[in-house]
Amino acid sequence: MNNLRLLDRYRMTGPDVIAHWGWAGDETCGMFALPSPIDQKPLLVVASGELGWEHVSVSRVTRCPNWLEMDFIKNQFFGPEETVMQLHPPRSQWVSDHPYCLHLWRPTDQQIPLPPKWMVGGTSKEEATKAARDLAKAREGKAA
Repeated sequence: MNNLRLLDRYRMTGPDVIAHWGWAGDETCGMFALPSPIDQKPLLVVASGELGWEHVSVSRVTRCPNWLEMDFIKNQFFGPEETVMQLHPPRSQWVSDHPYCLHLWRPTDQQIPLPPKWMVGGTSKEEATKAARDLAKAREGKAA
């Protein structure tokens, strides 16, 4: 996660924040209000980086943040080459304290695995076909 002092111009430091959290945060945590790149309305963000996880929760007052807004927040709070994830846990583990809140997570002690690029896109049909054939050959070799 980026040093959150770099986002101090968006940091919420009012008495309501202090009353709720006990302080306004530091370089690893805090509450922020950033303007949406879509309509400039506030994206409310609670960020933390402790206990093995970096995390931001992102909410709006009347709707969930959309992809462009989540990507904007990702790039404000994390580096451009850092991978973060949105999790969809088992229903039995759902926690929903706000109807319009989404989360980004990054474990601090391991890399998040990513699928091969050819499975995601951004490659030609020929490149994807070759990669699929290579994978099939590798699987055949393991099965033998």
